[in-house]
Amino acid sequence: MLLPLFLAMLWGGSQALDLFKLQVQESVMVQEGLCVVVPCSIFYPSRGWSPTTPAYGFWFRDQSPRPSLPVATNKPGQDVDTDTQGRFQLLGDPRESCSLLIREAHLEDTSLYFFRFERGDYVKYNFMEYKFYLQVTALTQKPAIYVPEILQPGHQVTLFCAFNWIFDECPVPAVSWIGNTVSANGASPRTSYFSELTFTPRPQDHNTELTCRVDFSGEGVSTQNTVWLSVAYAPKDLIISISDTDEPALEPRGKNLHLEVKKGQSLQLLCAVDSLPLATLSWTLQDRVLSWSHPLGSTTLELALPRVKAEDAGRYTCRAENRLGFLSRSLDLSVRYAPENLKVVISRANHTALENLESGASLQVLEGQSLRLLCVAHGNPPAQLSWTHRGRTVSPSQPSDPGVLELPQIQTEQEGEFTCRAQNPLGSQNISLSLSVVSPPQLLGPSCSQEDEGLRCSCSSRARPAPSLRWRLGEGLLAGELSNASFEVSSSSAGPWANSSLSLREGLSSGLRLSCEALNAHGARSGSVLLLPDEKELASRAFSSGVSLGTGVTTFLFLCFILILVRALRKKWTQAEVPAATSAPAPAPAPAPGKAPRSRFSRRSMILDYINVIPKAGPLKQKAKPSSPSQPPPDGHSPEARKNQKELHLVSHNCPGPKSSPQASEAENNQEELHYAVLNFPGLRPWETQRPKGTHPEYAEIQFH
Repeated sequence: MLLPLFLAMLWGGSQALDLFKLQVQESVMVQEGLCVVVPCSIFYPSRGWSPTTPAYGFWFRDQSPRPSLPVATNKPGQDVDTDTQGRFQLLGDPRESCSLLIREAHLEDTSLYFFRFERGDYVKYNFMEYKFYLQVTALTQKPAIYVPEILQPGHQVTLFCAFNWIFDECPVPAVSWIGNTVSANGASPRTSYFSELTFTPRPQDHNTELTCRVDFSGEGVSTQNTVWLSVAYAPKDLIISISDTDEPALEPRGKNLHLEVKKGQSLQLLCAVDSLPLATLSWTLQDRVLSWSHPLGSTTLELALPRVKAEDAGRYTCRAENRLGFLSRSLDLSVRYAPENLKVVISRANHTALENLESGASLQVLEGQSLRLLCVAHGNPPAQLSWTHRGRTVSPSQPSDPGVLELPQIQTEQEGEFTCRAQNPLGSQNISLSLSVVSPPQLLGPSCSQEDEGLRCSCSSRARPAPSLRWRLGEGLLAGELSNASFEVSSSSAGPWANSSLSLREGLSSGLRLSCEALNAHGARSGSVLLLPDEKELASRAFSSGVSLGTGVTTFLFLCFILILVRALRKKWTQAEVPAATSAPAPAPAPAPGKAPRSRFSRRSMILDYINVIPKAGPLKQKAKPSSPSQPPPDGHSPEARKNQKELHLVSHNCPGPKSSPQASEAENNQEELHYAVLNFPGLRPWETQRPKGTHPEYAEIQFH
């Protein structure tokens, strides 16, 4: 008994709270004159009514004192508030819906509302705990007009107008178009939330108004929206403005614009144009693009030129372009500045490459070479160019181009400083270069003489800069100042001349080559002396070889005897031919009292072949000048040196005589002079004066007297 009673009490106590329920939004907002639907659902207990029992709903203002008339109801014959009559209406099935339709909202409709529901004898309930607040505001919503941002003239276009406040239960407003582009048919209103307008834009339609109007039924409430049409056109009215940091902007007039500024001045160039759509602006210098604007940017483009440089000069062009056309305008900018970037371009004879020299550079030129100096400078106005040599003005090679200086066949007197000067009204600049004349070595020697101590050779050379001399004995190099028991080398120099002497005391042998080499950075030259054996030595060597062979092998005694007989017969044949071939040599003079006898070298049974080299007649005779007192003649060619030499009869390879062989010509091309000579010593057998077999036909036969 207790449990059913408890359940009945629990059911009855929660009836009002749980079985009567309303679902509605707490706040609803609507603009004045518009329509709004407030959705609502109701839940109530299934007691005291049947399916056929009618249901009645009532919406009341929640105000004090509580009104006696509802604002809306579905109960037949029930009076309603006159202010809301016909505007507030219940929607849907009243048995389960409490939705409310509000048309042509008034500002006075703003209030709190609650719902009452009745069905049968039991369900009669005021849902005071479920209320909604209606707020009516001023009408601000406007229709939306959909129009292209830019209209193309002559191309048909369709525009749309829409009012975005659509409820199926609300009445449809009337939409109309107003404007110069609207035809008579398009001006009449249409009942709809959406309207379209088709027309063909004209250039004169640019910046004209077009209005879309929405009218609501009732008390003449309406709203509208207006747009300005934009009809495209090509760029026009392009203007270039100029300003610097110290002066206001200037607007150059005329078709051809020209501006002169000084180097280092700061400028700002401003380009402005009128166009639709916005034109793409660009600044160019000649054919080089300097800056450009974005198509969606502004109608102006600025070009800053801080601290104008010489290379900033030229024609600046501003170009404006859109899809309907383009327009451009130019400004010629001239930059004035003093001469700068002065340099000299060198062109040498037989050289295709050009050399660029900066100020203070040193220039070396071979003697006799041709040279062309071209002075180049940048300046505005153009600089006047002139040349000076050692402070004296030099006449230009080409009067029409004073920057060119031709120097054919350069000689030593043209050494010194050459200066090019560039000058204009804004300043001047100088560039100087030092010219030095150089030449490869010219060899004088070697020349050799027989002395008591042995053989003494001297060699001289002239070159710029002065050459270095060195001796070669065979394949060995004798460099610098050297001295030992076998040889002694001594060197000296004065101006362009270099002298060297070599004294040989030991170590001489037949077939040994003695060379003098002269060299500097611009070339090398060499001359050689060759030692050859005489016939006496050849015979004695043959005899010594036979004796050695005979003493070693007894079986060859007979052969040795035959060789001795052959030698004896040969002597007799030689003595018979001597009177016809040569005269008898004079007896050798006895050595002076107190003097040491000649060294063993002077009595060796050898032929000393040497050369007294005289420079080739061509280059030396043409260019060498008489030595000044400050430049003594080379060693070995002074009168004192000639007194100490034996009297020699020399046939030089360069002097008139037999024609040189191809081998001699090849040696001459290699800048090496090779000569041969035979010395005959007094007291030797007459047949020893004969020339050795296999020697060169140009060997000179020289006798001591």
